[in-house]
Amino acid sequence: MPLRTSEPTIVNVALGARAYDIVIGRGTLAALGARLAALKPGAKAAIVTDETVRDHHLAATEAALAAGGIAAISVAVPPGEGSKSVASFERVCDALIAERIERGDLVVALGGGVVGDLAGFAAASVRRGLDYVQIPTTLLAQVDSSVGGKTGINSQHGKNLIGAFHQPILVVADTVLLDTLPPREFRAGYAEVVKYGLLGDAAFFSWLEANGKDVFAGGSAREHAIATSCRMKAAIVARDERETGERALLNLGHTFGHAFEAAVGFSDRLLHGEAVALGMATAFAFCVRRGLIAAAEAERVTRHLAAVGLPTRLSDVPGGLPGADRLMDIMSQDKKVKRGKLTFILARAIGAAFVACDIDAADVHAFLVGKLAER
Repeated sequence: MPLRTSEPTIVNVALGARAYDIVIGRGTLAALGARLAALKPGAKAAIVTDETVRDHHLAATEAALAAGGIAAISVAVPPGEGSKSVASFERVCDALIAERIERGDLVVALGGGVVGDLAGFAAASVRRGLDYVQIPTTLLAQVDSSVGGKTGINSQHGKNLIGAFHQPILVVADTVLLDTLPPREFRAGYAEVVKYGLLGDAAFFSWLEANGKDVFAGGSAREHAIATSCRMKAAIVARDERETGERALLNLGHTFGHAFEAAVGFSDRLLHGEAVALGMATAFAFCVRRGLIAAAEAERVTRHLAAVGLPTRLSDVPGGLPGADRLMDIMSQDKKVKRGKLTFILARAIGAAFVACDIDAADVHAFLVGKLAER
């Protein structure tokens, strides 16, 4: 049954000595200082955020830390994917060093996926490694990027190509923070929720088909969706922390999606979650082409994503996408490429994804040519 909103839920990411909790619920930010004082007595904190989140949530975060006796400084970067850059990384690292943040101190990532990835990578790097905490302020970050220890920035050659695995010591997913999220950002995050159903839980996807409107409305359905997603990711990360096998399934839709994002210059034309939605619809269409699933299964995926306002056709991208040659060139830089061979996450059914290695590039190219011609 969906959780009552008055009950915070704790999901543990079981990584032995580096295990940590994800705390989910309304109002969980208020106890941040007390939790961190117990985890890191005597530490001070450096809050990394963006300028939009700063205006909404920095004061409450500082107050929560102060309630636990934790002194804090903050550094803000511009909002958006452009801040996952070498320049922003340098700025954040220099700020942490200038503020004399020591090895025994903490970095607090207050923001969406961009801030989490950037702050986490800075924490992994400054003084050869600082502990950090994730306070995700978007749906996408609460169900995906804040959990699992993937940190990093983008290169001109592609997304997330510079980074490190560095696990947080705590994730606090306060669903109150989602109340200020613009509708487009919430929709983008919902794509990552859908991903969990598509990759490994057909019953959860069916539940989303029936209850998706309630997830958008808030309340117990939203918290149930977030907790279910976090449990799935935590279990996969615990089994395959460094993506040597099963964890790659979490990239369903991402090989195509990351290429689409890079093709539009990581701009607001296509948010990450929108690119993932488009990438999942494209991946399921590719599965139909390869005879892995029935067309009706792919249509079911497309129908649900489109019903909530997410892009499902390449022509949905404002301003269009470049040709198949350019998209293939971008995909050749994907982190999942092995010895020059493309790797995709495909599916034999909704809820039954698998890692497909050595996919013929010519087949992908021909498929993209056809998809780009559709209107």
